[in-house]
Amino acid sequence: MTDQSGVYQIDAVGLVCPLPILRFKKRTQGLPSGTQVEFLADDPSGRRDLQVLCELTGHRIEWIREEEEAGVVRYRICLA
Repeated sequence: MTDQSGVYQIDAVGLVCPLPILRFKKRTQGLPSGTQVEFLADDPSGRRDLQVLCELTGHRIEWIREEEEAGVVRYRICLA
């Protein structure tokens, strides 16, 4: 699903390891290179897992924003 800016959004809030990364991999499979993805997660190990996945796949994390009140972390990723 995408929002108005054409960014593909994946919501993994409420899922625990390894489900957030599995959801990211499944939902980005087949998307073209250069696709912008906004990934939302609240699993504490999610940042490390996503960084490792991006290193392995060549995806680039463009920014990370923490929403402290909700405990949710937003990632903007450019797919390789």
